[in-house]
Amino acid sequence: MPTKTLTLLIPTADGQADAFAAFPDDGEQHPGVLLYADGFGIRPVLREMARELAGHGYYVLVPNLFYRHGPAPVIDLPAHIGEEVRPALMARLMPLIEAHTAERVLRDADAYLRFLTDRPEVAAGPVAVTGYCIGGLLAVRTAAAHPGRVAAVAAFHAPVGAAGPGTLAEITAQVHFGHAASDLTPEALGELNRALDAAQVDHTSEIYPGTVHGFTMSDTDAFDPAGLQRHWDRLLPLLDRTLGNS
Repeated sequence: MPTKTLTLLIPTADGQADAFAAFPDDGEQHPGVLLYADGFGIRPVLREMARELAGHGYYVLVPNLFYRHGPAPVIDLPAHIGEEVRPALMARLMPLIEAHTAERVLRDADAYLRFLTDRPEVAAGPVAVTGYCIGGLLAVRTAAAHPGRVAAVAAFHAPVGAAGPGTLAEITAQVHFGHAASDLTPEALGELNRALDAAQVDHTSEIYPGTVHGFTMSDTDAFDPAGLQRHWDRLLPLLDRTLGNS
């Protein structure tokens, strides 16, 4: 399906967040998806992933998480984020990540969801939220704070357990968590899944075999093509079921 892309500004309580949107170029309305990037932010690989998702019939909004510090990319990024440069990049990004408190996350989420659902290209009804790495944690917090608006939440190689059992218990959306094998032991997975079961969250939560943190990102050394494909194989049916786009 041909897609169209736009660069946008989202009004927030703290200013304006620059953002990227991708959606089918057919003049029709489509279900909305809020996509939170990983800590490296909006860059060519995220644009490619948003376009891929849009090609399946969704309006995909990707905000710059760190807009308070400048437009994306907030720091200069190489075309390929190898292990030799990752520590220096993370040293620059960690202060931004640490400053992005839960309070900021929820203020921004309000603005992002309001902007998304007001777009003329977005169909009425619930939306989905997905995210990668730190963006996956933001997706969980967003879904928990907006149970009536978010029908699906997916997070990949994300520290979702950091949300805490209380936040997980607020989720009414259908959930998929795809964990990197390097991020989560089978024992920790069992503990997380028991918390989801106790909260009666409709979920799938699994370790993707042979993967390391960041496996969906083709511009990093962590990239795993099979892991990325497994991510699509889990994400697309979840969206189709919950957003009525089958």
